[in-house]
Amino acid sequence: MLRSITGFAVRRPLVVILAWVAVLAAGFGIGTGVFDRLTSDVGTVPGSESAQAEDRVDDVAPRPDVITAVIDGADAAALESGLADVAALPGVASVSPPLPSESGDAALVEVALSPGLEDDGAGEATAAAERLGSIDATSVVVAGGPLSEVEFAETAQEDVARAEMLTMPVVLILLLVVFGGLLAAGLPLLIAAVGVGATFGILFTFSQVTDVSVYSIQITTMLAVGLAVDYALLMVSRFREERRTVTDVREAVLRTSATAGRTVVFSGLTVAVALAGLVVFNDPFLRSMGLAGSAVVLADMAAALTLLPALLAKFGHRVSPSRERSGDGVFARVARGVQKRPVLTLVTTAAALVTLAAPVADMHISQGDPRMLPTSTDTRELWTQLGTHFPEQARWAGDIEIVASAPRSAVDDLRSTVADLPGIASVEVVPLTDDLTGLAATPAGDAEGDAAKDAVQAVRDLDLPYEVLVGGDTATLVDYQAMLADRLPWAIALVAIGTLTLLFAFTGSILLPVKAILTNLLSIGAALGVVVWVFQHGHFAGLLGADGLGYLHLTVPILVGAIAFGLSVDYEVFLLSRIRERWLAGDGAHGSVVSGLQHTGGIVTAAALIIGVVFAGFVFGGFAPIKAIGLGLVLAIALDAIVVRMLLVPATMTLLGARNWWLPRPLRRVHERLALTDAAPDPGTPAEARAERGPALVG
Repeated sequence: MLRSITGFAVRRPLVVILAWVAVLAAGFGIGTGVFDRLTSDVGTVPGSESAQAEDRVDDVAPRPDVITAVIDGADAAALESGLADVAALPGVASVSPPLPSESGDAALVEVALSPGLEDDGAGEATAAAERLGSIDATSVVVAGGPLSEVEFAETAQEDVARAEMLTMPVVLILLLVVFGGLLAAGLPLLIAAVGVGATFGILFTFSQVTDVSVYSIQITTMLAVGLAVDYALLMVSRFREERRTVTDVREAVLRTSATAGRTVVFSGLTVAVALAGLVVFNDPFLRSMGLAGSAVVLADMAAALTLLPALLAKFGHRVSPSRERSGDGVFARVARGVQKRPVLTLVTTAAALVTLAAPVADMHISQGDPRMLPTSTDTRELWTQLGTHFPEQARWAGDIEIVASAPRSAVDDLRSTVADLPGIASVEVVPLTDDLTGLAATPAGDAEGDAAKDAVQAVRDLDLPYEVLVGGDTATLVDYQAMLADRLPWAIALVAIGTLTLLFAFTGSILLPVKAILTNLLSIGAALGVVVWVFQHGHFAGLLGADGLGYLHLTVPILVGAIAFGLSVDYEVFLLSRIRERWLAGDGAHGSVVSGLQHTGGIVTAAALIIGVVFAGFVFGGFAPIKAIGLGLVLAIALDAIVVRMLLVPATMTLLGARNWWLPRPLRRVHERLALTDAAPDPGTPAEARAERGPALVG
């Protein structure tokens, strides 16, 4: 199959190249329109009790979008005149009376927008903010509602542009060092550019049918660039190796497809499966990330298997062959050193990774607050000003909203009960309709703290003669955590089964897929533990331009886990492909590991370094969640390439010996159908090597 796909690209290179040029043009032309369609809403659970409560209130009393201003140092006349002008603007429903601060220096003003405005009232909100900003005062800060939505989208776009500007030159330099030639180094970057264009197109398509989060831009762009470079690096490296023995460029491309191309297929499918596990979660953001991320990975894979062979067929004669690798290089020596003390290596490295993972036990997730944004944004500055002048208003999470299907006269007992709950400071009754009443319960402390969560559950457990729905930010977080706990086992099962199946098809082994999953979980746990230590506990967070938030945004652990797992298996596939080749060639259980690590050590290290640079570009972006995800992925890749690939894999495979390739007889036919190979095992394999492998392995 791969030979057929590559064969078409080799025979019709211009057709394939022009087709991908069209994809690139559409992506950077039409696809960039996705930046105008982004939303910052994440962490919702459709159909949950909190969502039902919000829908019930919105049906009878839709809440307008509100922008908030803190005006410091304005005289009464200027303030009154400015607010009157704002109230007269089109699209403004009301302006609240200015609330003075305790010192009397600042005033807090809320501007409610009319419902049903185009573009969610962004134009009207901007006009109101401009008039507020023109008030003669020491400082005026305006944010919230559509203004914050625009800031989130602009920050996302700036992060992508900044990351690409910072990382692409570094990636090019690293590729020049690896390949020693501009053409060979430029091919992975060209595939990366196509991957980014395809990403924009995919996200724009998704935005037509569902919400696309601002976070998805950075994350999918990271994936598109990183994996495109990874796959192209592997393919070009193998092509240069084939050129040492094959003079015909087209035949070298076909051989590259049969070996490295097969690795790319299984690697891409494995990463796609890891991301597809996100669709299990009942959160539109995670589901869209799972679908869009998987589509981006498959687009990168398709470009590596079609566009890259077409380019190599057209220009491959200008790519110089690689030098013959020494069989006793640094990676071979590392592997032999590990094989001398496999138990000690396994125990020591596993203990170190478990130690790094320890902070995960103390992980606290949250919907977040404006501290996630850069200090230069108005939304973050408004948060700071509220904390300075109106500390009682500086609460990003709102009241616990209770919706009772009963008239106002029937909820007095409920109000008293809620007011007496620990963690509740006050309760206000909000009549909605004749038979629907709302209660706004203000938490005494942190709205996402244990006391507030316990209060939500206590209200839900009340036995009342009428229906009660509990909503608000606290209830939404409670429902989200419950959803994660309920769906996480299913997501893990889906990813585990898919990964085990693909690795079985790739390796023809039962034990290697299980070993791969267990060792990869260690590196992912360690990376996530460091992320908690930095962003939640605040250690060295300032070096990354962030604060110790006391929490991780609720998207971080799931996305770091899914993406890092896919990338970890990605490098596992790179390594196992060569080990399997050498095993089939008769190098033996120990020799194949040494040879495989020597042949792939440089490529995996280079790929990890390059994709680490790509992800590091987002560590210095604007959003704290994206910084955390970027750091988590950089650490996961580094630990995987250095610790897992160079130490744990040789140690475990040494201990397993020939059992690495054990395959029960009933599964041989299954493997033959799933193996996706165009070539039979080398007929020149020595008889003693075939005997050592035994009858269990089907290559």
